[in-house]
Amino acid sequence: MVPSAPVLTALASPRRQEILRLTWRRELAAGDIHQALGDVTFGAVSLQLRTLLAAGLIESRVDGRYRRYRANRKACGPMAAVLERMWRDSLWKLKLLAELEHSRRGPRPSARKGRRA
Repeated sequence: MVPSAPVLTALASPRRQEILRLTWRRELAAGDIHQALGDVTFGAVSLQLRTLLAAGLIESRVDGRYRRYRANRKACGPMAAVLERMWRDSLWKLKLLAELEHSRRGPRPSARKGRRA
């Protein structure tokens, strides 16, 4: 099954990929997604969610005053495995860098670089 043009267009955005990653295994409210992204406005998150909804990549449901979102893995088709592999590899690389930094020997870079004695 080849993904449709709206699905591929929606997946082309790193921000929408991140929203998919956040909602891949759990349902989140729009406010939780906004807080997790941190560097964008709530309006921008809303626009990204609308695009993902239109492509069928996420599902939403009303829960009282909130709208909750969850990734629709089936709609991703063969791209689901690609996304999971990408997210796993990225996390592995970050873990490796953190472990290397933690086990690093020798002097640490100074936090006060611009200061003169």
